[in-house]
Amino acid sequence: QVQLVESGGSSVQAGGSLRLSCAASGRSFDRYAVAWFRQAPGKERDFVAAISRVSSGTYYADSVKGRFTISRDNAKKSVYLQMNSLNPEDTAIYYCAAKSVIITTIPPREPDGYPYWGQGTQVTVSS
Repeated sequence: QVQLVESGGSSVQAGGSLRLSCAASGRSFDRYAVAWFRQAPGKERDFVAAISRVSSGTYYADSVKGRFTISRDNAKKSVYLQMNSLNPEDTAIYYCAAKSVIITTIPPREPDGYPYWGQGTQVTVSS
């Protein structure tokens, strides 16, 4: 099993940047694909980005492609989401999620595909 804790959420103005972190505890973090999802008030939890076990594969929602970058450091058991050019539509609670996968697996984009979740971190972007 793995436990996940997000951090780095904050309030920023449009055009600003934030870096979210997802710290994992437990063994064998390098066996997990990790994704970021976000949920705005009254909306469903949406896929943002995902990264494969060994960083060779990164995947993004169209809405964040070119602005957000997902990365991981398996030695630190952490995954990061660098968010640039933020706009008010990015306002949401951001969650990281993990799934144990074989090395060739493309991470799923559906929330139901992940059994492990963090508690979320709030990102607020003002215009």
